[in-house]
Amino acid sequence: MTVATLPHDALWPRAGDWPAAESLAADQAIDLALIGIPAWRTSLSATRAGETPSAIRAALRKYSPALMPDRGGRPAPRTLDELVLADFGDVTDPDSPAGERRAIAAVAAASARSRVVVALGGDNSLTVAAALGSWGVHVQTAGLITLDAHYDLRDGVSNGSPVRRLVEAGLDGRRIVQIGIADFVNSRDYAQRALDFGITVVHRDELHRRPMTDVVAEALEIAGAAGGPIHVDLDVDVCDRSVAPGCPASVPGGISAFELRTAARAAGADPRVVSVDLAEIDATADAADGRTVRLAALCVLEVAAGLLDRP
Repeated sequence: MTVATLPHDALWPRAGDWPAAESLAADQAIDLALIGIPAWRTSLSATRAGETPSAIRAALRKYSPALMPDRGGRPAPRTLDELVLADFGDVTDPDSPAGERRAIAAVAAASARSRVVVALGGDNSLTVAAALGSWGVHVQTAGLITLDAHYDLRDGVSNGSPVRRLVEAGLDGRRIVQIGIADFVNSRDYAQRALDFGITVVHRDELHRRPMTDVVAEALEIAGAAGGPIHVDLDVDVCDRSVAPGCPASVPGGISAFELRTAARAAGADPRVVSVDLAEIDATADAADGRTVRLAALCVLEVAAGLLDRP
């Protein structure tokens, strides 16, 4: 994914390489703020997920910012260049308690200047900082949507505990929707914990019967029922292992890359969504063609494309 291998064409501009936030005027309104939270030390699986934010940034340059005409509603091509996109860099050592506080503060600063923050992980522990930073004082009215094969309700502090930790921080479980929960990768006790918290669970099998657009629309209504901000966690291990081999916990039978991209665009299009994270990718364990990291980069672009459709 080196810049030197990419051909130059003045009529085919590349995505990515967005300006650093500090290079913009302090009063410059930002549509999408990109921030890296390279958490990995508390992961339950062996991972080097801390290498992933930089890999996703490099993969963005594989793509263009252009959206093609669509007979379903887009009569002419549009481009993400209509938006102001800025990079807030990476949080240093986000795994320690002090590091998590730094990450919360960094996301809060990015959120204060933008319509939506996209946090690049890192393992799923980053969801705590990304959500709390963007919600601010609105935790009790906030909502959470996860696309994940796992409940993430474990005890302790790890990539398996962010949803439980957010509930303990004040999030109402009735405003949590978990999409893609799968058999054979969870436990009966954690399934019961989800029921006890009042979490809405959309089993993986249900996604064979319902379009992702309908599922996400319902999830947004549940998560946004109290009128507070919504965070969307895109745990890429919800995807089939064929498209996400760089996710240590992805399994055969997960959702498609298209379904994940559809959810990402729907999140970007809804004004109630203030932040999105991409989690559980180990760029160093990806396939030789970089398919997992490339999918994550496309999800960043899908969130941005959704912003073009916001009221």
